[in-house]
Amino acid sequence: MPKKAPPVFLDYDQAALDAAYDQAAYAPNREQLIKRRIRDSERARQRIGDPERAAYGAAEIEQLDIYRTGRAASPVFIFIHGGAWRSGRSRDFVTPAEMFTTAGAHYVVPDFAWVQDVGGSLIVLADQVCRTVAWVHRNAADFGGDPNRLYLGGQSSGGHLAARADNRLAAQLWPAGRHHQRRHVHQRHVRSGAGAAVGAQRLCQIRRCDGRRTEPDMPSRATARAAGRRLRHLRDPRIPASEPRIRNRGQAAGKRVQLLVGEHYNHFELPETLANPYGLLGRAVLDLMGLPAGGAQ
Repeated sequence: MPKKAPPVFLDYDQAALDAAYDQAAYAPNREQLIKRRIRDSERARQRIGDPERAAYGAAEIEQLDIYRTGRAASPVFIFIHGGAWRSGRSRDFVTPAEMFTTAGAHYVVPDFAWVQDVGGSLIVLADQVCRTVAWVHRNAADFGGDPNRLYLGGQSSGGHLAARADNRLAAQLWPAGRHHQRRHVHQRHVRSGAGAAVGAQRLCQIRRCDGRRTEPDMPSRATARAAGRRLRHLRDPRIPASEPRIRNRGQAAGKRVQLLVGEHYNHFELPETLANPYGLLGRAVLDLMGLPAGGAQ
């Protein structure tokens, strides 16, 4: 048995730490699944039509896609896509739209900056996600949504950004912009759901990985610390999100928490269940939203 190298973070040696942030080590079918997601998104748009495109900010990338259901005053599910904070576009995460619109909910997926294009600042991305939800809250009624029934979820790095956004809601007041438009969304308007396994509670160790990630691809030290710190809390700052007991303590803090274990799914297979009304994530989200799996009633 080869001798384990000296640890570089906690009890991880360099090889183990690199593997923890390289999903190919656990998902050898990653490229196949990514191509399938993109192709399935294309087919979904062919069936349900192109989305409405709206700007939630001034930057060119700050736009979002709205897939409408046929019912008025319906709940809205906002999906924050993954991609290691440095890849992915809204048009490639469309497959859940068909399930949500059939069940009676609007499906919204925003575009936001890639971290390598904004100086390594995850705070920019988190702010864009916050402004997305603020825009949806202000404009939901215009596209048939209920501004009091917004649901927020994300996958992988998108799960981190969604969790950080929900943390800002936990402070009760959420500014629509950091330095302007002091409009607010109250916590009661937005509920978190469908946060597929994030695994990013501690972000600073990403910077310790070897050449797989170049300096411009990674969050800066300061923003990694700030963004990770905000993720580790719910309403109660004593609740570390990385520990299994989050379920019981989250419930004690007044949150509805359900722990789902995606056995036999890898990091890229699990999100596919969000597009299936009887899949692990799809069924759980529809239950959370009070919607039937077989279609709108």
